[in-house]
Amino acid sequence: MSGPQCSSNSPPTLNPNAGAGHIEQLGGLSTYVSGFPNSRLANLLVSAIFGYEVPNLRKLADKVAAAGFYVVVPDFFHGDRFVPGDANRPREVWLKDHGPDKGFEEAKPVVEAVKSKGFSAVGAAGFCWGAKVVVELAKAELIQAAVLLHPSFVTVDDINGVKVPIAILGAELDQITPPELSKQFEEVLDAKSEVDGYVKIFPKVARGWTLMFSVEDVAAVNSAEKAYQNLLEWFAKHVK
Repeated sequence: MSGPQCSSNSPPTLNPNAGAGHIEQLGGLSTYVSGFPNSRLANLLVSAIFGYEVPNLRKLADKVAAAGFYVVVPDFFHGDRFVPGDANRPREVWLKDHGPDKGFEEAKPVVEAVKSKGFSAVGAAGFCWGAKVVVELAKAELIQAAVLLHPSFVTVDDINGVKVPIAILGAELDQITPPELSKQFEEVLDAKSEVDGYVKIFPKVARGWTLMFSVEDVAAVNSAEKAYQNLLEWFAKHVK
């Protein structure tokens, strides 16, 4: 299994205290939780390999929560996020301990825990590594809607197996899931009349653009905000 290059930029800063939410145990995982439990609508955000403490991810969780959802962001890496530049543990070695197949298995009890709280619908969005986890949830119909953002590991067969509404937000300058592959995803979705879905390629952005940006970079912020709006619109349409 080759490793996903989640960004061509520098790794993100981390802040375990970022965001308006709090940390609690959910489905056996430490989880950042934001929003109102009485909303009855929930969304799961599955991080890239840099983990759930990335400030831009938590800001997005708060944004989704402000739209009326209960949002959970689990630590699928158990405190062992990928650290770039570690010569003793390159990405390929790290992935042996944290493959997306393991993430999918650990996501199941998280979704079950959310549903046990009385939520009537659960959506999920995955970033890079997390997109593979989310597409597996979508294939198993464990969620009501899916959003994949600059996905890694996702195949045409995966998209063909999806059974819930799915939006795929890709990057024009992505080497792992290039526009050509995203176009194949689109062709599959166009042929699946029973599943609502679309593919959108964002111009002039690279893998990881929705999380790996500086808040001082106006163009980067605008591109990320457009993706966030697509994500929110998809959840508003299908998680209800």
